[in-house]
Amino acid sequence: MTKEQELAKIMSLIEYYKEQLQNTELQSQYLQAAITDYYKAQMTLEQMHNTEKDTDMLIPIGGSTYINVSSKDTSKVLFDIGSGFVAEKSVDDAIKKIGERIENLQKNMEKLIETSQKLQNEAAELSQQAQMMMSESKE
Repeated sequence: MTKEQELAKIMSLIEYYKEQLQNTELQSQYLQAAITDYYKAQMTLEQMHNTEKDTDMLIPIGGSTYINVSSKDTSKVLFDIGSGFVAEKSVDDAIKKIGERIENLQKNMEKLIETSQKLQNEAAELSQQAQMMMSESKE
């Protein structure tokens, strides 16, 4: 393989790593949004659980929108258990499940950060290689 072909291959790999880094950034943003959403749900449940019956409350429903409700029974909630199914759970169980989901998302975020760091390191290494090859060809 000629130096020009090798340099073209390296440049192609650098471009590939850049695309992968962009993808990991998008995934990271999605995970962070999901984590934030779960934290909001968890806080809402905790506050709701501590209110007395027949208390007027504003409940966030997303998109900076709230609904005015009067609490009748704050001991149970409907909780998404996957595939479009919901189950009635105690608030404590729902808070626990949300905590588990947050933990799983954070683990995925850590793996994504590790992958991103590896991609950055490999791209930087290839970039140095390309610079060395280009400086050698000028001599």
